[in-house]
Amino acid sequence: MSNIGWEPPALITREDIVAASDEVLGRADKDVCETSHVFTLHELGLEWDIGYTVYQPVEALAVPRDPLGRSVGFFLLHGGSSDYRFMAALARLLARKFGYKVTSMTYPGRLNFDAPNHDWPGDTINDDGSIRMPVWRRGEVITPDQVEIIADTSLRARYGTRTNARARPGTPFFDRMAAWPGAFETAMKEICALEFPVNDWSVHVHGHSTGGPFVHMLTQRVTNVVGVAGIENSPFGSIYQKMIGIKWDGPFNDLLIRTWRDIARYAGAEAFHQEGAAALMRLPWLMEEVQERWNRSRAKPNFKAEYPLHYGCVPAMTAAARAVATRLSLTEAETAALVARYTGYLRELSGPGVKPVPPILLGVAKFSRDHRPEIYETIVLPAFAAMEPAPKVRLIRFDAGTHDYERPKQDLPMGLVPAVTKLWSEAITAGFYTSP
Repeated sequence: MSNIGWEPPALITREDIVAASDEVLGRADKDVCETSHVFTLHELGLEWDIGYTVYQPVEALAVPRDPLGRSVGFFLLHGGSSDYRFMAALARLLARKFGYKVTSMTYPGRLNFDAPNHDWPGDTINDDGSIRMPVWRRGEVITPDQVEIIADTSLRARYGTRTNARARPGTPFFDRMAAWPGAFETAMKEICALEFPVNDWSVHVHGHSTGGPFVHMLTQRVTNVVGVAGIENSPFGSIYQKMIGIKWDGPFNDLLIRTWRDIARYAGAEAFHQEGAAALMRLPWLMEEVQERWNRSRAKPNFKAEYPLHYGCVPAMTAAARAVATRLSLTEAETAALVARYTGYLRELSGPGVKPVPPILLGVAKFSRDHRPEIYETIVLPAFAAMEPAPKVRLIRFDAGTHDYERPKQDLPMGLVPAVTKLWSEAITAGFYTSP
């Protein structure tokens, strides 16, 4: 039964996080099956191989129902460096401890189809000069002649020197870099349609970090997506740009190749928030931790095409849409429609007949670099409040954890995951997503 007056706590103390973790992890496991799928998508004149995994109770009747009688499902997206495996701990907990059906999708291009475990070999930048490239279609290889390597220092204070693989115009790599946003949208919608039929399911979406803008855009494009279940997820790209205070000026055809620097930009900030300036006094130790974490994470994809959407970059998204239109010989009206589609990914949709943005829970970890409570209070929450109609949005501060919220901590073997999922379950049961 729903409780329309339910409100989440503004702050969950570390003591309560530990208690929630112990309680959830102490629950009996439900029998769960995991199945992985790959399907071929035809979008914008190209074929794309999309991978996702489903986690669900063996007994279908074990899936809980929301206050409106629909089975409860979750659609998950990982962050900017990984694939669906980053979400496995969260997905399994939602299925085993709560009985929900969960899908976890890998971004287009991020799944290494050549390895049974999907690990990527070597390093992102190897000693022989070779660079790791996406695989958008099985058997398709991005050859070195399609790529120009760029050393970018424009945002050095935040990222260090970035290595970008710039797609040369007229190559398959360039075509992929222009068309992936459309493939991404269609892939998400296809998975929801396949796994969560509209009349039978309510879908709750969560995207870690970079995945956040994508699940936010999905909220208005899939009928039975009832809201965002958030922890450390970025909002719409247009809001994120203001939240970070960075205008993304890179071209759409730049693929960022991640290195140890992408570990360092989080590790330094997290150490500062936990230790203050004293963290600099152990800089060699901190650098060793960065290198150790990078060595453990090199098997992840660790490349990123999604910055123009993540940072709400209208010029780059417009240029990408026009590049697709040129390749497909679209008319002027068709080109304008594609540009509107691409730039529409960056913010909420509005106007007659448009589905309003549904309810949103936003969670932030205590030691997060970018997802700071003061930024949410001054920028993010006012941006949601200015929408017409304004969605129901609540911010919850977790008094523990980092941006990688699943990372184990003392007394928290799965980090924030158990406490976060318990909060989500309470919100669903109480009708947060199904009541005004």
